[in-house]
Amino acid sequence: MTATQIARGVWRIADTCHVYVLVDPDEPFGKRDAVTIDFGSGLVLDHLAELGIRRVTDVLMTHHHRDQAQGLPRAVRHGARIHVPPVEVELFDRVEQMWSGRQLDNDYNLRQDRFSLLASVPVHGTVPEYRDLVCAGVALRVLPTPGHTIGSVTYLLERDGERIAFTGDLIYAPGKVWSLAATQWSYTENEGPAMTVLSALILSAENLSLLAPSHGDPMREPEVALQLLVEAMQRYIDSRRPYPWDVRARLDDPFVALTPHLLLNRSTISCSYVLLSETGEALLIDYGYDMTTGLVHSQERSARRPWLASLPALRRHHGVTNVTVALPTHYHDDHVAGMPLLRDVEGTELWIPENVAPVLADPWLEDLPCQWYDPIPADRVLPLDRPFTWNEYTITAYAQPGHTLYAVAYAVTVDDVQVVFTGDQQQGLGGRDGRRDIMNYQYRNLFRLGDYIRSAELYQRIAPGLMATGHWEPRWVERGYLDYLTEEGRAVDDIHEELLPLQEIGMAPHGQTARISPYRARAAVGERLAYRVSVRNPLPEAADVRVALVLPPGWHSPETEFAARLEYDEEALWDVAVVPSAPGRRFRFAIDVTIGRLMLGQHAEALIDVEPVPA
Repeated sequence: MTATQIARGVWRIADTCHVYVLVDPDEPFGKRDAVTIDFGSGLVLDHLAELGIRRVTDVLMTHHHRDQAQGLPRAVRHGARIHVPPVEVELFDRVEQMWSGRQLDNDYNLRQDRFSLLASVPVHGTVPEYRDLVCAGVALRVLPTPGHTIGSVTYLLERDGERIAFTGDLIYAPGKVWSLAATQWSYTENEGPAMTVLSALILSAENLSLLAPSHGDPMREPEVALQLLVEAMQRYIDSRRPYPWDVRARLDDPFVALTPHLLLNRSTISCSYVLLSETGEALLIDYGYDMTTGLVHSQERSARRPWLASLPALRRHHGVTNVTVALPTHYHDDHVAGMPLLRDVEGTELWIPENVAPVLADPWLEDLPCQWYDPIPADRVLPLDRPFTWNEYTITAYAQPGHTLYAVAYAVTVDDVQVVFTGDQQQGLGGRDGRRDIMNYQYRNLFRLGDYIRSAELYQRIAPGLMATGHWEPRWVERGYLDYLTEEGRAVDDIHEELLPLQEIGMAPHGQTARISPYRARAAVGERLAYRVSVRNPLPEAADVRVALVLPPGWHSPETEFAARLEYDEEALWDVAVVPSAPGRRFRFAIDVTIGRLMLGQHAEALIDVEPVPA
C-alpha cells in the first residue's frame, strides 16, 4: 500500500479508487479514530497501524459505483458506519431492488447504475447536503456535485488555512474527467455533461486550495482545473447539439422578472415562482427540480436530483435574505421534490393546502402517479377559500381539480396585478399561432367531469391579469380568454360523454368506483394492517353492493365479505384488517366488487411489503 500525505492528518490510499483517510491531527499517534472518503476494496483496513489509527469509525461515500464501494462489507465488519448521498441511498442499502427490477431487455437507460454493489450493505445515514457532518472529530461540508452520477457529492475540509475538496469522480485532472460514459445518463441528451459544468462552476466559487479526486492526482490550482473542465465540457455539449447551450448562464441568473416582485425560475423542469417581499424574504410557489439539465427516463430515486443551485443567484441579484415559505400547487414530484431540502437547509416552512397535505404527508395513501419517494409533512395546513397573509401579501388557495384531484390555484395581488398560479391545469397557449389550450387532465390523477368548467368559473371570479402556469409561459390574460377556457371545459365533458356510457354507468373517467387505502404498506409477518375500503354506486338506480376480499394464500382477515345498499352516487366505507403470513415484496390483495347487475370483478388492489419477524 502506498499512503501519500496530502495535508496534515489527510492521506491518500491507492486502491480501486483513491481512498482518503482523515483524522484529527491533534489526537495522539496510535489512538486516532479515522473517517474515510470512499472505501475502494477496503485495503486501508490492513494498514491502519502504519498511520497511527486504531479504527475507522465512519465511511463517507461520494457516489455508488463499485470501484468506490466494493469493500464496504469489510467496513461493516470492522464496525464503521456508512454514510451515503441521499439521492443514491437505495443503491447501497436496497440494491437488490435495482438488480431485480432494472430494465435489461430493449434498454435505453444508459446510466451506470449497474456499476453498483452486488449486494446491499447497512447504511447508517445519508449525508446532509449544504451542511456540516462531523465524524471522528473531523468536520466536513457536503455539497451536491452531480455529473459523474446524478447523486454525486463533494466533501469540503478546512484545515490549516486550506480548503480541500474531495470531489469523487467529478474531475480527473485539469480539464479532464475520469469517464465520459458515466455522464451519459440517457440515450440522446446531455444531462450529465451539463450538470458537470454546473457542478464545476459551483465548486470554483468555493475558494478552494486543493482538489482531491477519486482518480488522478491532487490539483493545487483548483480554479484553473475547474475552469478548464467547464470549457472542455461545454465544447463537448455543443458538439452534440444543433445549437450552442450556454449552461453557465443558467447558473449566473436563472430568474426572469414578471413584475418587480414576482420572478420565474427558468432553470427548473416545472415553473417555480418567487414572490419577493420588502423585508428581503422570499416565498416560493412550487419547487421541484431546481437548475435541472433534464430528467432521464427512469423513476428511481437515483435518477432524481433535488438541489438548491439557484438560491445564490436569488440572493446575489434580488437581495433575498431568506426563503421563508414554500407553497405547492399540487403533490407531483416536479413541483415538490426540492421542498424537504429547502426546509432542512434554509429553514423554509412548507405551507400546504388542506386538500394536498394528506397525500404529501403519506405518499402511500393512494394509487397516484408522480409522487415523491418520502413523506412531506406540512408545517402549516392552509384552509381552502380563506385568505392568509405572508408579510405584505394576502394569498388565497382555491381547490382546482382537473389535472389532479389534489391541486389548488393561488390568487394574490403583486405590484397591482392580480395573479393566479394554476399549476399544471392547462397549457395556456390558446389563441397563439393558431394553437388551442390543452386541458392537461390525467386519468390516474383522478380527473372528473366538470372539473375544467369549475376551474374556469373560478378564474372568472378571480379575474386575473396574469396566469402563471406550471410548465408553460405565463399568460397575460386578454379579453375573452376566460370565456374560451369555459368553452374548452365544456368541450372536455362533451367528448367524454360522447365516448363513455355515462347514462348507463356513471363511473368517473378514471375508471374506478372502488378503492383500497392505503394503496401501499409495509408490515412484519403477523402484523395486523388496517385498511379502508370505499365503493361508490355508479348505476342510475339504487343497488345492492357486495364486496369480497381476495387475499394471498395463508393470509387472514377477521371479515372477508361486506354488503350495503346504495343510492346512485352514494358511497359505502368499510374498515378492514389484514394479517400477512409470509415475508415478500409487493404482495397483492384485492376486492372483488359487484354492484347490482354490474360485476366488476377484482376491481381494486393494494400492495404490501412484508418483512420477516426480527430474530
